[in-house]
Amino acid sequence: MSLTMYQASVPVLQKMLTNLSGILTKAAAYADERKIDRSVMLATRIFPDMFSLLRQVQITTDFAKSCGARLAGIPLPSFPDTETTFDELQTRISKVQEFLASLKPEQIDGSEGRPISFKIHDNEFNFNGADYLTNFGIPNFYFHMTAAYAILRMCGMDLGKKDFLGPV
Repeated sequence: MSLTMYQASVPVLQKMLTNLSGILTKAAAYADERKIDRSVMLATRIFPDMFSLLRQVQITTDFAKSCGARLAGIPLPSFPDTETTFDELQTRISKVQEFLASLKPEQIDGSEGRPISFKIHDNEFNFNGADYLTNFGIPNFYFHMTAAYAILRMCGMDLGKKDFLGPV
């Protein structure tokens, strides 16, 4: 039995977004316990030229929804980046989860060879579906989720691999 494009994308993104939601729930509680202003925690970054925790989460969700939409060959849902709180980030994650749940395997399976082209800023990208998923969509999703995790570890949170990966 071979792995399908749907199996390699949507369920993986859904599981990891669930884990990210759990991590953010712990982060909000941690901020409250330590009497850390939540907005300060959300603005935390590892280095001045890196994105903040808040922006890392927004980008993580952007890659999840764009990955699903591009593989399905449908327009990308647009979510303005207006979140300023943990609760608003949780709502954003939920909206992306709902979108991913609306995608059916038949929309994505067989997309390995589908041309996927898009622009980000002044950069144009051209992939087939398989290369997009394995060399761009999933790696970028994990990059930004890992950065969010690392920011929270830097803040002193007791997080581990189990929080990041969830139950296996």
